[in-house]
Amino acid sequence: MIPFNNRPYMKMFMKVLAVISVAFTIVVVDSCKPKGPQEAVTGNAAAKVYVAPGKYDEFYNIVSGGFNGQMGIYGLPSGRLFRILPVFSQFPENGWGFSEETKPMLNTSHGFVPWDDLHHIALSVTNGVHDGRWAFGNANNTPRVARVSLKTFTTQEILELPNSSGNHSSPFITENSEYIVAGTRFSTPMGDKTDVPISSYKKNFRGTVSFISIDKESGNMKIAFQLLTPGFNFDLSRAGKGPSHGWFFFSCYNTEQAYTLLEVNASQKDKDYIMAVNWKKAEEYLAQGKGKKVKAKYAHNTFDEKTHMATSTIMDEVMTLDPSELKDMVYFIPCPKSPHGCDTDPSGEYIVGSGKLAALVPVFSFTKIQQAIANKDFEGEFAGIPVIKYESALHGEVKKPGLGPLHTEFDANGNAYTSFFVSSEIVKWNVKTLQVLDRVPTYYSIGHLCVPGGPTAKPWGKYVIAYNKITKDRYLPTGPELTQSAQLYDISGDKMQLLLDFPTTGEPHYGEAIPASLITPNSVKFYRIEDNANPYVAKGEKEAKVERKGNQIHVYLTAIRSHFTPDNIEGVMLGDEVYFHVTNLEQDWDIPHGLAVKGALNAEILIMPGETQTLKWKPDAVGVFPFYCTDFCSALHQEMQGYIRVSAPGSKVPLKFSTGKIEDEGTGAK
Repeated sequence: MIPFNNRPYMKMFMKVLAVISVAFTIVVVDSCKPKGPQEAVTGNAAAKVYVAPGKYDEFYNIVSGGFNGQMGIYGLPSGRLFRILPVFSQFPENGWGFSEETKPMLNTSHGFVPWDDLHHIALSVTNGVHDGRWAFGNANNTPRVARVSLKTFTTQEILELPNSSGNHSSPFITENSEYIVAGTRFSTPMGDKTDVPISSYKKNFRGTVSFISIDKESGNMKIAFQLLTPGFNFDLSRAGKGPSHGWFFFSCYNTEQAYTLLEVNASQKDKDYIMAVNWKKAEEYLAQGKGKKVKAKYAHNTFDEKTHMATSTIMDEVMTLDPSELKDMVYFIPCPKSPHGCDTDPSGEYIVGSGKLAALVPVFSFTKIQQAIANKDFEGEFAGIPVIKYESALHGEVKKPGLGPLHTEFDANGNAYTSFFVSSEIVKWNVKTLQVLDRVPTYYSIGHLCVPGGPTAKPWGKYVIAYNKITKDRYLPTGPELTQSAQLYDISGDKMQLLLDFPTTGEPHYGEAIPASLITPNSVKFYRIEDNANPYVAKGEKEAKVERKGNQIHVYLTAIRSHFTPDNIEGVMLGDEVYFHVTNLEQDWDIPHGLAVKGALNAEILIMPGETQTLKWKPDAVGVFPFYCTDFCSALHQEMQGYIRVSAPGSKVPLKFSTGKIEDEGTGAK
């Protein structure tokens, strides 16, 4: 609680209240807002979102799961949830992070980390347009970036980020998927001297922006370089495109460099910054050998689709560039106030800042930014980095747009759509004229929004999706916490129209939407069994076997509708570790098989057609234990089971296995 008898604290707090009070005096066009939720949807909304049985949605909506560390795959316009895709979190539904093949994907320099906070999605682009190859996601807590294949909808790669704390400002992608970038949310001490007083923040705390290169063919990621930055907090970012290609723009807050009670102390200045980065200039400095290698421990995890196995490699150094020493690479542009959003329009000419405490929305011109740099039209420096004059970079301001602007995306007709958290609405305005054209309420407290293709050079338009933080009276109650929610609006006409509420998993922090036609033709239906290079594969029932290696029992198990081979196993002893290497022999679409064994301390595993996955099981008692298929595969799914016998240590029970072999009672080995 703020000590109100303390005059400095009182003064700071009153300044924040004054900003909020000014914001609440903004005139909102009341006639545009419905009087209640029942008036928000018009009669033809149901027809616009109806997808008939057997028909497909027009768009995929790939949505971050926030605190569940996953991605949600939804269809638009129906709002139907198709799949939960595990990325940074263990997922018992399919064994992600539990199977021996996938455990290495969750390795970090801190050890095995089975959870994270996934906030943002970025889809790969070519010439600034979605190409349907990959989706990228960020881990906010233990800083990481993941790459997901949109052919298989599986996580293919996870790269840990060193010198980073709070990877919220991530991942954002360049016009031809040259780089994914990631900025730090929390500045911290770096280098050899990290045990320092928190009060030495301004002296010792730094941030970084990581530029992660993407291989054009494989998609494999590598940290190309890191920019050392002042001790700010970074939020949203967008790459330039068209005329601004080669640049990146980041929103920065806490330029006060506060380290306590940030809700007051990081809201003192009328303006914070947009940081403009000339990454082409950074590449020049690297080519000239002006980067510095520093020691840094971080994990790089990759998944091989031929072996169906992940490997984790610990890296030990990273290249850094310091813009306070290497000039003409980074510039600051003042931006009111505590900015969250920083978005470039489809033309690449305009950069929109969204200050959470601002009573307007500033729009900057890339042309004017370049002119200001050429003319050295600066108001000074911050930490050795030039600060461009606000008016010199400004295209104009959207006046009295709403309360609490957060994030902006665009359609193909020169219009912008901005989310307003405090006033719970989406506001449509024209990028060139800066005139407000329409506003619609959201239910409630919208954070991010999404226009299909909205961050690209080619918005697909048609819809805007609101990702809301609070639902209150929108759904049936489920205890103290209600479902997370998204809302779909039609933007094909002059006025926005609310069409649909649909529940989401986790926190739908942000999402991107892409035409299904860019993904479905390349979708992998099954893995060719002849291409399976897993060292434990059994490519047919004749290759099924059980082997002992010391205290390890390796079961080469096959699964096909509707039996396992082998399904009777004996000769395991208490103290052994059993590895079920399961190969799904199916070569048909949508016929996975699962495996679970009684007493396993991990989870089931789910094996796709043609794939091999491994479940490790250490029995804790003597006896006969059942194992079974967990995924319904046929009318005889219930019959798809087996038994494994565990005997006492030193037992003379021979190791044997079979399927379909019937012995007379009492003739089994003793």
